[in-house]
Amino acid sequence: MARKRLWGVALSALCGLTLAGSALAADIDVAYTDTDLNECTIINADDFGATFACPGWRGIPVMIAEGDLRFFVSYGLNAVNEVAAQQTLPQFNTIGAKIEWRITNRTGDWRPYATILRYYTDNEGGPEGQTLVVTKIEQGATCQVAHVDARKYSNANEIARNLADELAIDFDCTNQPIEYRP
Repeated sequence: MARKRLWGVALSALCGLTLAGSALAADIDVAYTDTDLNECTIINADDFGATFACPGWRGIPVMIAEGDLRFFVSYGLNAVNEVAAQQTLPQFNTIGAKIEWRITNRTGDWRPYATILRYYTDNEGGPEGQTLVVTKIEQGATCQVAHVDARKYSNANEIARNLADELAIDFDCTNQPIEYRP
């Protein structure tokens, strides 16, 4: 009898969480765009790298820059002046082919508040690394929020989405990105 009661309480709690999650998820959507540099405009280039202006979700500009064998990605009309434009991973790296945009309609219109982008890193002769980078998108406050080791965690995409949804909107860009370690 007590076991049935415990199962009933657990099931009720699980249903409550699912319904609460559904209500929260109702105002969050996802979109994907490509990072194909052939579809971008070169802003500047020299012997040390290049900066590209690329189309993002609904025309939001994406700045992709390469320098010293590392990629830098920022977003918005003033992308080159955002904190994200100066942030990358310490290892030599390249970026993945898709940007995942986390979008909300909490303000009454759909706006992106974060992106998730996979970086491939050179581990100096070791196996290639993969890091999911969560970036906050807010004019004047666009910056990297979190890094998730995609080789270490089989559910890395889910972890990155949760970090984006829980941290990005209120993240203070004067802080360093969080290195996810449970």
